[in-house]
Amino acid sequence: MSEGADDDGGAGAAARSRGGSPRGDGFAPSALGTREHWDAVYERELQTFQEYGDTGEIWFGEESMTRLIRWMQKHKIPLDASVLDIGTGNGVFLVELAKFGFSDITGIDYSPSAIQLSGNIIEKEGLSNIKLKVEDFLNPSTKLSGFHICIDKGTFDAISLNPDNAIEKRKQYVKSLSRVLKVKGFFLITSCNWTKEELLNEFSEGFELFEELRTPRFSFGGRSGNSVAALVFQKTLLYSELFHPVSCKRDICCVFSTCQLGNQGLCSGLRLTTHTLWCTMPSQLACFLPQWC
Repeated sequence: MSEGADDDGGAGAAARSRGGSPRGDGFAPSALGTREHWDAVYERELQTFQEYGDTGEIWFGEESMTRLIRWMQKHKIPLDASVLDIGTGNGVFLVELAKFGFSDITGIDYSPSAIQLSGNIIEKEGLSNIKLKVEDFLNPSTKLSGFHICIDKGTFDAISLNPDNAIEKRKQYVKSLSRVLKVKGFFLITSCNWTKEELLNEFSEGFELFEELRTPRFSFGGRSGNSVAALVFQKTLLYSELFHPVSCKRDICCVFSTCQLGNQGLCSGLRLTTHTLWCTMPSQLACFLPQWC
C-alpha cells in the first residue's frame, strides 16, 4: 500500500487536508484510503513492469530507504533480525534490505497485485530470502507475529484517509502493531500526514519514542518545517500483557519453576517462593501468571 506512489518531499498522493474534516480528525476522506484504489494502482504498475520492466516510484524517495537502513546499521540491528514491511507495495525496500544483508524479511500488502508485483521484482533481482504475504494489517493472521522490526512508509497515512471510520481503523492499526511486534522491538514510521507530536499521541499506548530521524526541511513565508516525520518507537510492555489466565486445579496451581519476580504484590492470591510460583486461590478460578515466568 505504501510503495509506488509519489516521490520525495512527503506530499505524495496522501497529502493531508487541514481544511477541516467532517470526522473531526483533520483529514478529509479520500479514495486514497481505500483498497479499491490501491488494487487499481498496482494492477497498472504490474502491467507496466511486465511490459517495460519499470518497478515504479518509491514512496518518499530513495532517501527514505537510506535513512532507515542507516539507522538499523547505526544501532547494530542483527542481520538475522526479523523485519516486517507493512504495506510493502512494489517491494523495492525489501530488495534494498536484502542487498544490505538482512536475511529474515517479510513484506505484506492487502493488494494481491502489489504482492505479485513485488514477487516479480524480487525474482528479477535474483533474491530468494524474502517472504511475501497478502495480509490486511488491520486483521492480520495469527502467524504474523514475533517481529523485531516493523516498518511503515505511508501505510498509516493511507489508512488515515479511509472514508469508512478511519479513526477506528487507526486504533486497530496500533493494536495490530502491538500484536506482531516483540516487546522491546522497534517500529520505524515515515509519514507525510502526521507531525511528530501527533504520532506520539497516536502511538502513546504501548510504545515510547526511541529516536526522531532527521528529514528534509523547507522554508516558506518566513516559516520552516519538515516535509515528513520519521520516528522510531520501541514497544513497551502493557500492564494488560503482564498476566495471562491459567486454569487452577483443586486448591493449588503449580506453575513454572525458576520464576523470579521482584514484586510479590502483582496479584492477590499468589504466594511466591524462591523458585516456584503457586496459586492458592479457590479451585476453578483463574490464576493470572506473569508471562515472563
